[in-house]
Amino acid sequence: MNKIKVLIIEDDPMVAEFNKSYVKQIGHPFTVIGSCFTEEQALEIVKTNTPDLILLDIYLPNGNEINLLKTIRKHNFLLDVIIITAAKDSATVQEALRYGAVDFLIKPFGFKRFKQSLLNYSRLKKIIDSEEQIKQIDLDSRFELLEINNNSFLPKGVHLPTLKLINDYLYEQTSPKSCKEISEELSMSRITTWRYLEYLVKEGMVSVSLEYGIGRPTKMYKLK
Repeated sequence: MNKIKVLIIEDDPMVAEFNKSYVKQIGHPFTVIGSCFTEEQALEIVKTNTPDLILLDIYLPNGNEINLLKTIRKHNFLLDVIIITAAKDSATVQEALRYGAVDFLIKPFGFKRFKQSLLNYSRLKKIIDSEEQIKQIDLDSRFELLEINNNSFLPKGVHLPTLKLINDYLYEQTSPKSCKEISEELSMSRITTWRYLEYLVKEGMVSVSLEYGIGRPTKMYKLK
């Protein structure tokens, strides 16, 4: 997956550094291209070095609540925004979501929630960028809209938690993996792992190739 360029817009330098260190801890595919403290600085960076993702504090000096988000949408900049704020009133949240914020982090928050937000974004972006036609299962697994025990859309013997476990494992891999490698990493039986992998192949979510060596060729699986 290509790098995701992140711009941090935060009026508190200490908080900005914390957020920058959080992004660095997460690592690939995220890279921080800069940080700024005012609406004017932010617009200049967006115009000259368009980021993929902005981490935006909606209360900035010389700015009025979510004016920057409105301006970004007005000029049709092709980027996404995660709102970071101490504001808890529902009107602010509703307005931010109305203008296309992909997530909303309320201060104070921990690294776990921050990481979850960015990884959810990167996974959804990967699906949207790589697929001409989006499958419902892709969106459901990313937005976690389905209850964990609701498997009505899956064939008998295939369960959503296990499917997500394998799918998420493959997402983190940079090279194809064999059924044996995956089953050992996830502490699952090889036959169960194989059944889920073949289902993902059938659904067009995973590609399979053959690796030749001594004896029979080995099937290698990779998330598309």
